[in-house]
Amino acid sequence: MKSSRIFTGAVLAFLNVALCTVAVGQNNATPQEVIAKVREAASALSKTGDLAQFNQKRGPWVWKDTYIFIQDCDKKVMAAHPIKPEMIGQALSSVKDAKTGKSIYPDSEAYCKMVQASPSGTWNDYWWPKPGEKEPSRKITYHLSAKGTPYIVNAGVYDDKASVKELSKLSSAK
Repeated sequence: MKSSRIFTGAVLAFLNVALCTVAVGQNNATPQEVIAKVREAASALSKTGDLAQFNQKRGPWVWKDTYIFIQDCDKKVMAAHPIKPEMIGQALSSVKDAKTGKSIYPDSEAYCKMVQASPSGTWNDYWWPKPGEKEPSRKITYHLSAKGTPYIVNAGVYDDKASVKELSKLSSAK
């Protein structure tokens, strides 16, 4: 009887740890979610051209630990950003990696052409703080052109292990 209680206690303790681990993991956006949300946002932007919806901090385009942000390739600027609205209008070439200080988009013309030429989108990685944090984390961002507009739709995952190559295969799969 006593060993049965110990076993039951051990199983309950294990389940508690496992469920807590799953719950914590649910606070991080997955690459699949990012791809789906970016594609959905690109479609919505192509239909409406409405940038305002992407500036809402508590809107549908902000979830878990990530968010959609928009770049304007005609003007080469940040067009919408729900977490850092002060970035709206900022030149893409002046957006810096939070760890290295180097430009994330040093040649914004080439960057825009590359994304616009890729029907399945592109990925890149850099260091950026998670929403609500000050210290930067490794962020891998998915970029997709919104058809019929000058806009690129973006969102990313914070992940130290995923590779751009691996995520590119994921976004290329139909």
